[in-house]
Amino acid sequence: MQMRNRRVQASRRRSRAAAAALAAALGIGTLAGCSSGTAPGKPDNKITVWSQENLTPRIAATRKVIDRFEEETGIRVDLVGVDEGQMPQLIMSAAASGKMPDVIGAAPMGQTWQMYSNGLLNTDIPRQIVDGLGRDTFNANALALTADGSTQLGVPSDAWLQLLIYRKDQLQQAGLGVPDTYNSLRKAAEGLQTKGRDGIAAATDPSDVFTQQSFENLALANDCQLVDSQGEVALDSPQCVAAFAAYDTLAREYGAPGTQTVDSTRATYFAGKSSMVIWSSFLLDELAGLRKDALPSCAECKGDSEFLAENSGIVTTLKGEDGAKAAQFGEITSWVTTKTAESEASKKFIEYMMGAGYEGWFGMAPEGKIPVRNGTAAAPEKYLDAWRSSEIGVDSRKPLNQVFSDQLLDQLADGVSNMQRWGITQGEGALVGATNGELPVPKAIGAMTAGQLSPQEAAREAQEEVAALKKSLQ
Repeated sequence: MQMRNRRVQASRRRSRAAAAALAAALGIGTLAGCSSGTAPGKPDNKITVWSQENLTPRIAATRKVIDRFEEETGIRVDLVGVDEGQMPQLIMSAAASGKMPDVIGAAPMGQTWQMYSNGLLNTDIPRQIVDGLGRDTFNANALALTADGSTQLGVPSDAWLQLLIYRKDQLQQAGLGVPDTYNSLRKAAEGLQTKGRDGIAAATDPSDVFTQQSFENLALANDCQLVDSQGEVALDSPQCVAAFAAYDTLAREYGAPGTQTVDSTRATYFAGKSSMVIWSSFLLDELAGLRKDALPSCAECKGDSEFLAENSGIVTTLKGEDGAKAAQFGEITSWVTTKTAESEASKKFIEYMMGAGYEGWFGMAPEGKIPVRNGTAAAPEKYLDAWRSSEIGVDSRKPLNQVFSDQLLDQLADGVSNMQRWGITQGEGALVGATNGELPVPKAIGAMTAGQLSPQEAAREAQEEVAALKKSLQ
């Protein structure tokens, strides 16, 4: 989908086309068995790289890094921009025809698991790369979330986080505490709601995975899991029912009426019509007034484009009443290699993108591409330090650490270590990918916040739909 920016793509895993492609891909079993060959490609010093950073400026930025790689190594790289929503269908077709790419970049966790579950990935190459670069130079949680036990599915490259952004000036005026627990979040939403201003903007769109991401952020805080330790779907657990109830209270009682989308939630916060918003870290450059097509429009913003950035507080981890500790939702994207990849050239390419070319890669959008390789053995903080001073913005650009405080940047970097995800560590990554296509949780939330279902009924409906989906994947 050619949209405004990857930040929206990252927030919208979406689309009926993706769902249909996913169902078809999973329905035919191991796709590798359908291809005309699954052996590594013959060495010819040429590889094909699909990148899901497919917007024109991102392709141009990636091409600059690749040009240097080609000059230094003599390896030719055919770079192809691929839309994330079309990826399941495209990889299915490529596998069936035996013409898969060698490398795929910016692959999210659910999608990586789908390819792995269908036997499409070469997992030896990522292991070799991670071991060669040094496991201790990577964020340990990022490695764990992109592995199946001891099998490294891909090379984790960067992350974005789901955030709770709030008007700290309004919070202070109301004498309210930081909204980092269910209780304080409800109090803030209630205390900040006034005539003409909602307490919070939270997604309720039943057709968008952004709604699931927003809910999962809240659900993880209460130890609500997609599946339990035995791999059984657990969305009707007491923790999940409480999470549905909390989300219903926030979105329906203290949010704007009607369906709230990825765009409307941002717009109401930017206009000063809501005091809090649940959004991804891709919002940060827009928050700072560095994108003309998504400028803050609050009354105070007209004379000061950075007013919202200066007067917004950010919560990275939330804690619910039933949660043992605070939790953080986010996404880690990886470089993955296919079964037919030309091994040595693909290995050299990814090593370059995680080394000499790494700053150019995450520098495309540092607000949503937090490096998960912290540095090198010789300079352990090299890439995190470079990330802090990377420029953000589109129409105007400023260094990240000139717009946001060191404290916030520490929170974002630490957020990767605190990140949790439904189903991934329980080995149910393929189910996660399937739910991102079929959207049973957003559908239940949409019906609940429209008053059609109680939180208990919404949890039960999501439980039944996900259980059926899980069965269909077996």
